[in-house]
This record gives sequence, structure tokens and C-alpha cells, in this order.
Amino acid sequence: MASIGFIGLGIMGTPMARHLQDAGHEIITSKFVIPPRQELVENGLEIVETPKALAETVDTIILMLPDTPEVKDVLFGENGVYYGLGEGKLVIDMSSISPIETKEFAKKVRETGAEYIDAPVSGGEVGAKNASLSIMAGGKPSSFERALPLFKLMGKNITLVGDCGDGQVTKVANQIIVALTIEAVSEALVFASKAGADPARVREALMGGFASSRILEVHGDRMIKRTFEPGFRISLHQKDLNLALQGAKSLGISLPNTAATQELFNNCAANGDSGLDHSGLVRALERMANHEVA
Repeated sequence: MASIGFIGLGIMGTPMARHLQDAGHEIITSKFVIPPRQELVENGLEIVETPKALAETVDTIILMLPDTPEVKDVLFGENGVYYGLGEGKLVIDMSSISPIETKEFAKKVRETGAEYIDAPVSGGEVGAKNASLSIMAGGKPSSFERALPLFKLMGKNITLVGDCGDGQVTKVANQIIVALTIEAVSEALVFASKAGADPARVREALMGGFASSRILEVHGDRMIKRTFEPGFRISLHQKDLNLALQGAKSLGISLPNTAATQELFNNCAANGDSGLDHSGLVRALERMANHEVA
């Protein structure tokens, strides 16, 4: 078993790191503002002073951070991971960040002799806890094979999509599909409920037909039961759709429904809902309809 560096022990990172601990790996992290959860500490989590010291201590460093600026700071900021890298080291960024900047990060890391993989995930907190995440990787095949035993401890559907940056492209595509499907389910349930039908029974009927989806199953149930505790916050999905829209602009293409769905997330944020689960997007449509799904 190996010593593995892990920076970003939040809602997703904590259960991911715990699976690695349960498999016998020693997890080491660097100091940060929010203390790690006690379960990791009780299971042997070690803490060093800086990301640089972490990179000097271990051969594999996993990042699971909220956004591009945080990843950039941890990698290249003062006492960042970059300054402790060298031949034989592997950086695995499992955050969801800019594909364009990911390619730049990978280039700089590879110049040290280290390897780099971007491996964003899908599945939310439930997938992280159940070790059933979908993992979309970008990097050299040799780097992927090296990381694969760790990925298998955290996820089920694990795919090498291409070189560095392609994992992030895949995650952005995933988030477009998820957002637009949440929006479609929201519209359908608001329509059904406003028309006087029981939305729970409508959902049950739709689950047996071509409209069935995991989002209708899980998030449709959340919308009906009003359980919007975050598995994946609206604010984070806004971030991912920003990446999609920025990427579309740079590519000279149009993503009209992505833009429209982002406006609904913006409506949620303006009304204090940015901390809700992304299924809470339905609340924007409910405000427009002056009707709550129930």
C-alpha cells in the first residue's frame, strides 16, 4: 500500500479519501482553513504544512477542489505542489475545472518530469460515498494505468477519454446534459402539478416510459418531496455551466439551452438558493408559474 497525498477533503473528497484509507493506503494532506472531518483523522490522516511539502513526501497527489483558481493556487501558488514535484511523481486532478487551463497546468507539471491526469467525476456525494463515481480521465495511457487501481477504489465507470484536458471536456459535456435534464424534469413536474395532476403519480408513470432517467428518478423525487439538501450545490453547477459557455465562446459555437438553463440557476442564486441541491432549479420555474410542485 502507498502513501497518497490528497488535497480537497470536502463533501466529495472526504468519502473518496476514506475509500483509499479503507483499502490500506495512508492519506496525507496539507494544512487548510477548514479542518478535515474527524473520521479521516481517526483513520490515520496525516497533515503536513504545505502542498510543496506534501509533494515532496509522496509520489501521488490527488486534488479535489471547487474551481480553477483553487487548483491553480494549490499547484503553483506559494509553496505549491509544483515546487515539490520531480521525476516519478503523479498529479491527479479530480476537480471540475477549465479544460483550457488544465492543458496549461499539465504542460507545466510535465516539465518537472512528473505525470499529470485530469480525472473529473460525476455521481455527486452519493456516488462518492458508494464508490460508484463515473471517472472521465485525460492523460497518457501509462499514467492512466498507474492511476487505475486508485480510481477503482472510488468509482465504477472509468474511462480514458484522451490526453490532458479531454477529461474536463467530457465533464463539461456531462454537466450540460445533467443541467438540461434537470430543467426538463422541472418543467414537466411544474406543468403537471399546475394542471391539477398528482406530480408523484405523473413521475411514477413517466418512469416506465421513454422519458425515464436517473434524474427523473432521483431529482424528480427531490422536487416532489422538497428535499433540497445539497448533494451537488447550484453554485457548483453554475460554475460548470460557466465553463461550458466560456468554452463555447472560444470555439465560436452556440449553446442556447445551456445559456437558458444557466439563467434559471442565476434566478435561484438571486433568490438565495445557491446553496441548495441543483434539483432546486425547479424553484426558479415555480416562481415564474406562481405555483409549487406538491
